[in-house]
Amino acid sequence: MNFRKGQRREDPEINLIPFIDVLLVILIFLMVSTTYSKFTELQITLPTADAQKATDKPFELNVTVDAKGNYTINGEPVSFRDVNGFAQAMREAAGKGGDAGKSPVVIVNADQFAMHQMVINVMEAARIAGYEKLTFAAQTGGAK
Repeated sequence: MNFRKGQRREDPEINLIPFIDVLLVILIFLMVSTTYSKFTELQITLPTADAQKATDKPFELNVTVDAKGNYTINGEPVSFRDVNGFAQAMREAAGKGGDAGKSPVVIVNADQFAMHQMVINVMEAARIAGYEKLTFAAQTGGAK
């Protein structure tokens, strides 16, 4: 029996379309903002060394390159025109303070703002001078 005429009771229904729209927006946001791992990078494991410090110090040539293009060998400024001139300057510096017949270790101390070509010039001059041992000096710790 329905005593109230004209008023029908409607069944409640849940509208799922706005709910689906919100879920799709969240899904798109997550897809766009997610970073994916790069499989194209090389995965390398660097070697470690537990060697004792060397007891005898080898003969060294300390070559310094600053950001302005100035070169020094063992603290003495060097001027040259080409790579062959720098190789000759390296031979002369090795003859002044080194063991006769022993090839020195060339240590390159390059400023972080020095041009790449300046360091290549030092490497090429060491090759021309016949010095096979070359290393680069680095600062320990991070730059702040």
